[in-house]
Amino acid sequence: MRLTSLLITALLSRQSIAFAHKTTGPYDDLGSFQNPASRARPRFRYWLPDASVDPGLVQQNIKDAGALGAGGVEFLPFYAYGSEVSGADWVIYGFGTPAYLKMFKAALEAHKEAGLAMDFPLGPNQGQGVPARYDDEGLQWDLAPYAVAIPPNGSYDGRLPGWDTGDLVALVTAQVLSARNIAGQTVTTFYTVAVEDHMQYVLKNATLQDWTDNVSSEGTVRLKLPSSHGETYLLFAFYQYLTHTQNLPVSSNMTGTIFDNGSYIVDHFSAKGAQVVTKFWDDYLLEDAEVKELLSEVGNYGWEDSIEATSNISWTPSLPKVFYDKYGYDLKRFLPLFMFGNNNIGIQNAAPGSVECLLDTPDQGKGYVNDFRGALMEGYRAYVEHYTNWTNAMNLQYSSQVAYNLPVDVLASVPYVNAPECESLQHQNNVDSYRQFSGPAILAGKKVISNELGAVPTEAYSHTITELLWQVNRAAAGGVNQVVLHGQSYSGNYYNTTWPGYTAFFYLFSESYSEKQPYWNHGFSEALNHIARLQYSQRKGIPKVDLVVYSKDSASDPYLGTVYNQADLIGNEGYTYAYLSPENFALPRAYVKNGSLAPDGPELCAMIIPGPSNLTLDAIGYIKDYARAGLPVILSGGLPNIYFTEDGTETAARAGLASLQATQNVYTVAAGQVASKLSALGISPRVKVQADRTWYSTWRSDSDGTEYLFILSDLVKSAGTVSVATTKQPYSLDPWTGEERPILAYQQKFGRTVIPFSFAANQTAILVFGNTTTSATSLRTTEIPASIIGHEYSQAGSLHLHVSSSSLAETSLPLSNGKTITQLTNRTVAPSITLSNWSLTVEHWDHPLNIGDASTIALKHNTTHKLTSLVSWRDIPAIANASGIGYYTHSLAWSPSASASGAYLLLPKATNGARVYVNGHRVPPFDYQAPKIHISPYLHAGTNDITVEVPSVMWNYLRSIFAELWTGGIHPTDVFRAYGGLPGTVDNGLIGEATVVPYVDVHVG
Repeated sequence: MRLTSLLITALLSRQSIAFAHKTTGPYDDLGSFQNPASRARPRFRYWLPDASVDPGLVQQNIKDAGALGAGGVEFLPFYAYGSEVSGADWVIYGFGTPAYLKMFKAALEAHKEAGLAMDFPLGPNQGQGVPARYDDEGLQWDLAPYAVAIPPNGSYDGRLPGWDTGDLVALVTAQVLSARNIAGQTVTTFYTVAVEDHMQYVLKNATLQDWTDNVSSEGTVRLKLPSSHGETYLLFAFYQYLTHTQNLPVSSNMTGTIFDNGSYIVDHFSAKGAQVVTKFWDDYLLEDAEVKELLSEVGNYGWEDSIEATSNISWTPSLPKVFYDKYGYDLKRFLPLFMFGNNNIGIQNAAPGSVECLLDTPDQGKGYVNDFRGALMEGYRAYVEHYTNWTNAMNLQYSSQVAYNLPVDVLASVPYVNAPECESLQHQNNVDSYRQFSGPAILAGKKVISNELGAVPTEAYSHTITELLWQVNRAAAGGVNQVVLHGQSYSGNYYNTTWPGYTAFFYLFSESYSEKQPYWNHGFSEALNHIARLQYSQRKGIPKVDLVVYSKDSASDPYLGTVYNQADLIGNEGYTYAYLSPENFALPRAYVKNGSLAPDGPELCAMIIPGPSNLTLDAIGYIKDYARAGLPVILSGGLPNIYFTEDGTETAARAGLASLQATQNVYTVAAGQVASKLSALGISPRVKVQADRTWYSTWRSDSDGTEYLFILSDLVKSAGTVSVATTKQPYSLDPWTGEERPILAYQQKFGRTVIPFSFAANQTAILVFGNTTTSATSLRTTEIPASIIGHEYSQAGSLHLHVSSSSLAETSLPLSNGKTITQLTNRTVAPSITLSNWSLTVEHWDHPLNIGDASTIALKHNTTHKLTSLVSWRDIPAIANASGIGYYTHSLAWSPSASASGAYLLLPKATNGARVYVNGHRVPPFDYQAPKIHISPYLHAGTNDITVEVPSVMWNYLRSIFAELWTGGIHPTDVFRAYGGLPGTVDNGLIGEATVVPYVDVHVG
């Protein structure tokens, strides 16, 4: 029966299958692999434009996300990313106002009704502040530096530079030994910017002097410095002041309420800043008993985003005391050393400071800088610990993108929140970067390591599902087990906003998820359920990691670039590793037993110290203790550096390093020889990889004896084996369908299980060993010939092989019952059929007649195209700029026979998802990376109609009308000029070859 126009119409209007949630459930309720619980599912960052929008539509957006397979949203009151919007009244509709409270309650109610869990930022925008009194000392502080030359006679008599800036913290002078201007280079992050020029001075350490007590109340000082030998001096003045930086700007002359000035960024280097935020919540939001009750029922994480507050020098008024208590000396005379590179090192990487001061000491003053950052770390720790304690007291939890962009050690910060969060944008999908972040969390026993995932510059409305899944898989390989997708958009009308609706970041970053994306109801739910099942497997039990790599920086690289850059650990054997900072060695789990570090956690079997590492004195002590307790320690690529503190004296550190080298179980190898040394020591990876390309793995052990293996084949097609340290029976967990199946091919020897795999690029596998819901079966083989395209186990455990046309080349198949099949089949299998002559019906998604109506999904119409091959829509002139949904139909003549028991449909990579219908029956979900679909149950003798439903991205169409688009009063074309203009068009549709592969069913017992 041919596909009728009525069926085409039905498919065009078909909606996704709703996912049924029951209740939100407790934090440790993961549900099942087939149906993960809400808290185990991915969530969307939901961009609420402001509290003036329709609460009912917000609730519907949230419920739609849940029906699609999300576990809820991270409810982010966006407020134009800190910009003002013409027409918006944020005195009335700003964060924390009665209108916002009504909206917040509506969002919580939607989560309760749908059985979802909601994250809630603690403030607008990035969550870095709240409405507050203008003079509140818990708001953000800055330290403004001023530097002037003292006249050649060494005398200074007058008013200090910058006197009216704020409160004087210190007046310091120092002799200048040399000076030079350093021309700014360019740095590339999301785009290329020029770094400001700056002056670099080398100061004589012995001449640093604090004159603060000599300054009069009017800001004048009289100084006389030695100048008989032509010495030159600089005078430095430092002032602290409240920045009053707003993360929600309001232009108002009113002073009637706390909301009249929007929201202020708070101090991030003391508990006072966090206390401002929690007091606001207690006084203005949680005084509503219903809101508090709803939060207890469906609240998930109180949360803060990346820290995007700028400054001259990171500061808090309590820092001098914190510094003295920690290090035992006064920081004030060393303040000139902190003027450069100690602001927001991520956001202000092109403006680290106009003056850089070094000392004439061996370490150039790095020890003092390290101590300054260590004191900042203490203040930041107090800040996040207050949030953690506050949320925990309400039986909620706290998540934060810890220390993101701050000049502190990120690895040291990770353990102090319930669910530390990283992000794909900053980590650049780098597995090594994720391992740096996840290592301290794993050691600290954090159950959730979160990732704000999916933001890619210039890919709004063009970020594909498979690209998103690649990002998810890379993060999982690095230890992440929760993603918050960036992000879901409010789908209604808003001020000065055209169709397709409110788009965060002015179309600059992906993505704007909503029903206005063709894949939203046509393939996205399969991807969300895939992510949910992956997360479920990565939340079970405890992660086990082979090795720990030492890493210490006083200020972490904001991008956490690769530290261990040798290929031997992954490429040769497949060792897994995580990173730790020496501050993490003080955690309760950080002890050695039976030769493993953290035996109650990751069971790290050896420690690697790369040559460029910075060893602290405390670290040397810890590591010597670990080695004496039986942990192998390998110094790789030369001796490590010394982490300087205070005056940079190396004597004690060098002695400690020499002592470490002489300690039993400490070894030194050349760079790239760690894997060889581990092998010589008898330390094998839990998951040993032998493959022709890079594979990443994770291993988790549950308390019930079940173990989970995740494998990612990176970037290109590959084949090989994994050898895992267990002899429990392996089963495959299919994240697309939720099914659990016995593994067909493996062998067990010497206490390990060896399993062969063949992967397409970026394919993954999830395996479970031990307790399963599937009946055990023992019949298996050791490897799968290319002729076996698939297999099935019956409920009774008998094995059926699906043998394709290449079978005659194979001569034997050994089975685990001792039998060997010398010929898989004596039947001639029907040859493969390449599908051509497709009919493509495109449902175009265009803007509504009134482009200002942002609430409309799309104005739709159909066109039909005859194709002899599957090419990109860009190569078909009539639809080169089209976006929407393509329905590819083909009529297949099928005749069941002895040479064709059934068939598989092989499709090219479904870049943006796909659904397949055979004779009107929708087949189960399949792997978008390499679609192989068993279509036998849907075939019948005669003509069979195959329809492939393929959603596009919206970019090509939006690009063609980009000059007409607005969001929140911003014309995105203006924004893109900084990026060199609009990106080009992208490929849409099925591209490649589609094949039907017949097989014969061979029952082997």
